[in-house]
Amino acid sequence: MAAHEDRRIQRTRQLLRGSLLALVREKGFEAVSVQEIADRANVGRSTFYAHYSDKEELLLHGFDELRALLRQRQREARSRPGERSAQLFGFSRELFEHVGHHRDVFHAMVGKRSGAAVQQRLQNLVIDLVRDDVKLALPPSRAKATQREPLVRFIAGALFGLLAWWLDEQPNLSPDDMDRSFRQLAAPALDAAAPM
Repeated sequence: MAAHEDRRIQRTRQLLRGSLLALVREKGFEAVSVQEIADRANVGRSTFYAHYSDKEELLLHGFDELRALLRQRQREARSRPGERSAQLFGFSRELFEHVGHHRDVFHAMVGKRSGAAVQQRLQNLVIDLVRDDVKLALPPSRAKATQREPLVRFIAGALFGLLAWWLDEQPNLSPDDMDRSFRQLAAPALDAAAPM
């Protein structure tokens, strides 16, 4: 019975998230109401509130799932045999794929109050993932602690900047193109931070 209940909860949340994304594409996040989300998902307003306190929580809940997916890709890359460069930033390809798939949603939210929350959540997510890879690539024996966080912020900022550039100015580049560019630029930064 519990597994059936979990599937129902998952299905309801997927319906609500899908409804939110469709409505954001149509009219922007700020103009969407909880009632419209519930109506589009074909659930009652009380069902919406049984899962989320407001539309912002629904929006940001998607980042928790994205974080889990990106962490999984990161672990998978680390477990593959091969060069260090192939094991690092194993999450980046999936991130470019996700952002590319939801390009219209990101554009609909840029410059809005909700867009700032999305940008902050995405930046924090990228910083955490990069920090994990920098720790792996530069253990304490290879880098000073004072170098580590500036390097994390540098690489994460570069990745976030590439995402914004790609969305705004280079829509014809593929997620693979962007991932390749990011990795080619990030690797020398890691190498530069390691003492000889």
